[in-house]
Formats: sequence, C-alpha cells, structure tokens
Amino acid sequence: MLYLHSLSHLLVDALCAATLFGPVVSGGGDYATLSLLYSTLAFATQCLVGLAADRLRRHRLGAGLSMLVVVLGFVLPLPPTLRVVLIGLGNSVFHVAGGADVLEASRGKAGPLGVFVAPGAIGLTLGILWPGLGWLFAALLALAALAELVSAKRQQREEAPDFAGEAADVNSRTLLLCTLLTLAVAVRAIGGTAAVFPWKTGTLATLAMTFCVFLGKTGGGLLCDRLGPRNTALLSLPLSALLIALCTAWPLPSLLGQLLLNLTMPVTLWLLYRLTPEHPGFAFGIAASALWPGTIAGTLMQQNEKLRAPLVLLSFLFGLFAILYADKRKRNGGEP
Repeated sequence: MLYLHSLSHLLVDALCAATLFGPVVSGGGDYATLSLLYSTLAFATQCLVGLAADRLRRHRLGAGLSMLVVVLGFVLPLPPTLRVVLIGLGNSVFHVAGGADVLEASRGKAGPLGVFVAPGAIGLTLGILWPGLGWLFAALLALAALAELVSAKRQQREEAPDFAGEAADVNSRTLLLCTLLTLAVAVRAIGGTAAVFPWKTGTLATLAMTFCVFLGKTGGGLLCDRLGPRNTALLSLPLSALLIALCTAWPLPSLLGQLLLNLTMPVTLWLLYRLTPEHPGFAFGIAASALWPGTIAGTLMQQNEKLRAPLVLLSFLFGLFAILYADKRKRNGGEP
C-alpha cells in the first residue's frame, strides 16, 4: 500500500497543478485569487480534516474518494472557482487520509513517511511544466483511486507502533511540544520560501531542484530511523541554513541546501506523530496547515534583500531547536 499511496500522491499533485495551469487559467477569472483559494483549501483545512479522519478511521476509503474528487475537478466542465474548490478539498483529504494510513502502517518507523511525502514534489513540477498532460494524469489517478477503494474493503487497522500509548493522554507537555514543532514548520517555511534562486530559470534547473527535494524527503525518513531525529537534524539544518542563506546565487550549493533542508520534513512529521500516536490524521494535518501561513509570509518577504539571509538562518535554527528539544523531552520522559 505504501507504494500505491506514494504514486497516488504524485498523481494528485500533478493533476491539481495541471488543473490550475490548464483549465483554470484558460477559463478566465482572477488567477491570483483562485491560486490563493486553492492553497487555502489544500493546506489550511488539513488540520480539521485530520480530526475527522481520526474519528472515522477509514483512511483508504477517504483517500480513494478524494482522488476521484480531484479527477472530477479536472474533467467536468465547471467554472474555475468550482474546479478550484474540488481539487483543493480533494487534495486536502487525500494528503491526510494517505498520510494517516502510512503512519498507522509504519510500525513506528519514519522511513515510510518520507517515501510517501517525497513524490508530491515530482507531481507538482510535472503538472506545472506540462499541464497538457492533465488527461493522462486524470486517467492514471482514476485507476489508482479504484485500487485504493478495492484495498479499503480489505483494510484492517495496523498493529500499533512501539510508542503507542506514551502520549495517549494529552497533557500540557504534549501540547507544548506539538505547538513548538508546528511553529517550527511554519517558521521554516517562511525561511525556505523567502530564499530566491536567480539561476532557477529553465526546465532543467526546475527538475534538478525538484529531484533534490525528492531525495531529501525520501532520505530524511530513512536517516531518522538509522540515526534518530536529533542526529538527522544536526546533519541537515545547520549546513542547509548557511547554504540557502548565503549561496543562493550558485546552483550546486543551492541544490545541496534544498536536499539537506528537506531531510527534516519527515522528521518533524514523525515527531508530531510520536507525540500523538492515537491521532495520526491530526499529526499529519496540523503540520501541513502550518505550511500555509509560513509559505505566504515567506513569499511576501522575498523582496526584502536585507532581511532575507538573516531570516533564513534564524528560521532554520529555530527548526533545529524545536526538533532537538522535542526529541530530548521525549527520550527523557519529559525532563529537560
């Protein structure tokens, strides 16, 4: 199921992007407003979707149905606003449902989470660069949705991870650590989005950046399982902060910085899940929701060249502190 979820993730993001840059653009309307509406629905709603997913516990059914909603948003002759509503909400539900199912089936490992989240970067780039492939994406996504729905009939709840029950009772310490990690996602998104790469102008450069993001997210979960969240964060964030803050004018340092930065993406998600093992949907959804305000704030700050480098450094270092502090508190049973 992990590979089906991962392929579905690629196709969902590809079709959503192809819809935005294809039928939505050609259908008229204010593209900037519609793009903001899509981002709001696709990201900001995931925390609420996660709460519902944790109550229903029908993750594969939710994933399959949401994929069909995205397909309908592309193939039906709809006005642009309605298209955006369908693909935005479908995207939100799929990410939470697929992510929660991967977390529950991971037996406490972070590796599967990285494998699930990484293909989204490839799908997004494919949909942006080649929106004309939308009908191909739609056909493949419809087939994947059918496979998800078939598997939903056979779904049984997976064996709980070793740390299940550690944080079953939400207390002030758990809330503090979850808040800290969620803020780290938002702040890190500000720094990551504020960075400007003047060399990233062609298809080849875009694909290279996408590949590094994919490698980073995939490798981050695997490294977390082998080295632990603390060592993975120490390996990635300090150097990525320097590279992205100071070396964005050059392709190779920028690409390495993106790869290193994305190592921590599945780590933060996994730490949130470890804190709330009975609520995988909410753990996944709250992190995704935090990306939305961080990305918008980072985009607004792209024009401020004086603050850009310090902002990147501070945001990444805050993310490092959050991961180290949360991991230490959990390993020590809450003692600082």
